[in-house]
Amino acid sequence: MRPVALITGASAGLGETFARQLAARGYDLILVARRADRLQNLPGTALPADLATDAGVAKVEEAIRNCPNLQLLVNNAGFGTRGRFWEADLAGQDAMHRLHILATMRLCHAALNNMKQGGIVNVSSVAAFSSSPGNASYCATKAWMNSFTEGLARDLKSVNSPLRAQALCPGFTITEFHDTMGVERSTIPDWLWLNADDVVRASLKAFDKGQIIVIPGWQYKAAVAFLNIIPASMLRRLGRPSKDKRV
Repeated sequence: MRPVALITGASAGLGETFARQLAARGYDLILVARRADRLQNLPGTALPADLATDAGVAKVEEAIRNCPNLQLLVNNAGFGTRGRFWEADLAGQDAMHRLHILATMRLCHAALNNMKQGGIVNVSSVAAFSSSPGNASYCATKAWMNSFTEGLARDLKSVNSPLRAQALCPGFTITEFHDTMGVERSTIPDWLWLNADDVVRASLKAFDKGQIIVIPGWQYKAAVAFLNIIPASMLRRLGRPSKDKRV
């Protein structure tokens, strides 16, 4: 049988790019997204589901359990907001934690009980390595994702499992993600923007090598290295209040 990859958040951005590159690698695809109409032009089986809800997660868990040749789970579904936490819409903050943390945890659990080879890519963010004003929940949930993925990798190694776990940590990438948040691309220097194809290519190449934390782009590798050596107290002084606008 051909290997199967299940990709969440497959309707756009990195999810869509993963779908196209994995199809080219010979995978059959199960494509999960809230917007089923956006999946029609992609190769694979569409599975509409809202992973911020228990019913949506249960639907995808069932698909994972019933897939005999699942070899890759890409937890890509996610979103960001702008605004100070206490001023932000609580429903949106709740949905973010459900999607980034609870859905990721539950789908990983289902996959690791079914997979015989392959593994998991959890799409995190370079934001996981710091915190910034106006992004408390986003940075925190992505930091959890990195820690969780490293824990999975240690668990798998402890039993000599052939399965792998990766946390992909891109920086600014040209997708719909920042457009949806209302971030003007022109306010961010061109050299900070990554191409989605390059990000996914780096992820899959690193996955083949068994790398756990993957940071595409020299500029973001350098930034994370810098963040790892400066004191936390200095990082806190570098922060500036964000704009009140949020989505």
